Amino acid sequence: MTATRDSSLATAVELRAVHKVYHRGTQAVQALDGVSIGFATGSFTAIMGPSGSGKSTLLQCAAGLDEPTSGQIFVAGDDISGMDERRRTALRRDRIGFVFQAFNLVASLTAAQNVELPLRFAGRRADRAEVARALAAVGLGERAGHRPSELSGGQQQRVALARALITRPDVLFADEPTGALDTKTSREVLALLRLLVDQQAQTTLMVTHDPVAASYADVVIFLKDGRIADRMALDPADASRPARIAAQMARLEA
Repeated sequence: MTATRDSSLATAVELRAVHKVYHRGTQAVQALDGVSIGFATGSFTAIMGPSGSGKSTLLQCAAGLDEPTSGQIFVAGDDISGMDERRRTALRRDRIGFVFQAFNLVASLTAAQNVELPLRFAGRRADRAEVARALAAVGLGERAGHRPSELSGGQQQRVALARALITRPDVLFADEPTGALDTKTSREVLALLRLLVDQQAQTTLMVTHDPVAASYADVVIFLKDGRIADRMALDPADASRPARIAAQMARLEA
């Protein structure tokens, strides 16, 4: 796949003083408390934090899946916080890719047909060569005709990744993408995410609880109680990355 996203923008995603409050009966729960942060174009960011820290809420708001209570969110330069649902839906369809822990493939469709789905939903003709390139990019060029039941968990997640990238999104959001995979397969999927960043400048934001998974990123953002608690830049040559990340998580959970 040849990236066509706008790489001229220094920041692919930006949150400005974002608050998110959920109301549960008479109780108000503040999931995000004035978060301001930018995510550089072409970078790989891992988002971590204790349970209830707000990491999934941050991802959902940044991706336009949920609305902030206040503040602004920009995706590829566009302010999505003021968009109505129709415009947010169009933005998610055309400019954002999603990969989740659950592969969410349609069991009755082949790998190629699953990858085509975002194009069909957008009313675009699915070009066979384009789909073939997407599958080849994730190492499944020879599996186009296989259904999910004929693929391993790692292969299914690769199909989900190809599906997320077929629209050449400005940003790829990944929510625990290796949570359902064994250790070996997880490393393969993470290495592929890393390769997409390095070779195609695919901006990627990944929520994870796994220090090893986070160690594939360029930077780790730590959240606690809805606020940014720390930021750790990673050197790919530093073999102690997972241990350093785990130690910081332990401090936050103490």
